[in-house]
Amino acid sequence: MPELNLHNIERIARDVKRQEIVFSFLADELIDHICCDVESEMENGLTFQEAYSRVKQKFSARRLKEIQEETLYAIDTKYRFMKNTMKISGVIGTVLFGFAALFKIQHWAGAGIMLTLGALILAFVFMPSALGVIWKETHNRNKLVLFISAFLSAGFFITGVLFKIQHWSGSSVILVLAHIIIVLLLIPSLLTAGLRQTENTSKKIVYILGAAGVMAFFTGFIFKIMHWTGSGVLLASGLIIIFFVVLPFYTWLNWSDEKYIRPAFIFLVAGSLSIVLPSTLLNLNLQRSFDQGFKNNLNEQQALYNYMLQTKSQYVASYDDSSSFQAMSKLDSRTDNLLKVISSLEGRISGNPQGETATGLSDALEKALSDYRSYLSSVIPADSYNEIYKLLDVSEFLPIRESVSPSISVMPGLHSLCVLKNRLLTVEIFSLRKLAEIK
Repeated sequence: MPELNLHNIERIARDVKRQEIVFSFLADELIDHICCDVESEMENGLTFQEAYSRVKQKFSARRLKEIQEETLYAIDTKYRFMKNTMKISGVIGTVLFGFAALFKIQHWAGAGIMLTLGALILAFVFMPSALGVIWKETHNRNKLVLFISAFLSAGFFITGVLFKIQHWSGSSVILVLAHIIIVLLLIPSLLTAGLRQTENTSKKIVYILGAAGVMAFFTGFIFKIMHWTGSGVLLASGLIIIFFVVLPFYTWLNWSDEKYIRPAFIFLVAGSLSIVLPSTLLNLNLQRSFDQGFKNNLNEQQALYNYMLQTKSQYVASYDDSSSFQAMSKLDSRTDNLLKVISSLEGRISGNPQGETATGLSDALEKALSDYRSYLSSVIPADSYNEIYKLLDVSEFLPIRESVSPSISVMPGLHSLCVLKNRLLTVEIFSLRKLAEIK
């Protein structure tokens, strides 16, 4: 019977250790079993390389690790508990997230509760148990940064998405922290691990380009959420690298190296298309809505505002020698002060992308408008005031205190306040004319 030399045994042992078999007795048994299989194949006249390749084909890519997991599950109670916890919490958290998304789209009650519970379960039950399971299975200190960064980034990202959807303060900071960890720690750690596991120079180039593409795409995605400039360029660059360079190159390498396409490759393609493309189409749709809808509308309102501002200033100046000029100037000064209050509210909304608190803005605006309406009712006739007071009703522009909406989005809020400013100038011009008629 052919026997393996020391070099052959060392190669088999090295390949087994690459599978991160942490139990030494299990690793020895697996090495011995593989060596026996190779020697058995060599009896048929095959070389070591041919026999070893045939033996490896009997095992799936993860079979050795699956044997270790089965062994751990049988002898380690803590590992068994953590793995069961990981599976159950992962399913429950994902299902809650899915139903929360459905309820959120349909505007049904209970979406916020399910979303919060799903996020808490995924972030504080699933992720810690998954980290414990991975550590039990590998004990690889070289991947410690990878494990910790994956745990932190996933936790921050899930929490940030929860805060963003729920319009809670702090979502921007949490998402930026998740982005920093992913770009500076997680992706470089994944790249390092991938480069260590392959000696193929072409695959190393693909891994590096893939990491660069994912970094660019994820950075662009965060920039898009935060409304920072450069998001379009980063998203486009990431997509071009991933779909026009990395994916075709990776496909060609696997097609030439493998006799058949592995399920992992199919999942890679399907997963890329199902995650990246919908998010890109959503971003493009939002950008189109912004450019063609909100932006044009806001520009039209701003043009009308500038025209009316100029008109009322000219109207007041034309009465500088009349007896009504002092009252008209005082009304004009009051209106300018109210316009400054509205402009400050616009700054608060645009400076807080996740949305301002509706109650806080409504209260501030209602107080300023109440003072203005009170003054206006004292300087123009009552019948004239009754014709215009509804134009300054704050509930038509911002949600009132009892509103079910807890916050104000950027685009609707800015548009409402811009319309309010134009209504305010309309009211002032009407009131100035009434004051001019008073002898």
